[in-house]
Amino acid sequence: MVAVLAGLAGYSIRNALLVTRPPAATGETVLKAAFDDLSGHTQTIGQWRGKVVVVNFWATWCPPCLREIPDFIQMQNDYGDRGLQFVGIAIDRPEKVQAFAANAGFRFNYPVLVGALEAIELSRVLGNRQGALPFTVVVDRAGKLSAVNLGALDAAKLSKIIQPLL
Repeated sequence: MVAVLAGLAGYSIRNALLVTRPPAATGETVLKAAFDDLSGHTQTIGQWRGKVVVVNFWATWCPPCLREIPDFIQMQNDYGDRGLQFVGIAIDRPEKVQAFAANAGFRFNYPVLVGALEAIELSRVLGNRQGALPFTVVVDRAGKLSAVNLGALDAAKLSKIIQPLL
């Protein structure tokens, strides 16, 4: 029992550090990344340079990932005109993401890109050493990696991260 509690405490501490202390990778690492969108066109995350960019790594088979999406859609609506840009990177097969997007019961109002091994590797470089989902990074308007978070985010937690950057 003690070992389990110690492990959980260590996991919580690592998550807290991920939010407040980004890894050695830079915002430029994120902005240089490119993935295909749901139409098969390659999109570079750097096209949103100058905005506060929230990049969320997720999957259709990940329940915590799916719980975040409605908050992200609402926040894109609320803060998009102030310079916030969400970008979802789905770790899945394109046809599964397309089917999910068509039948999800909500409508994405931000770009959804699809990645496989290269997206997993990008998340690892950005601090996701466990390779777990969901994983979210925030790049500020100047292109600086401002925050990373392993695990689900809710609107309140994410608002505390992005509000000062807008």
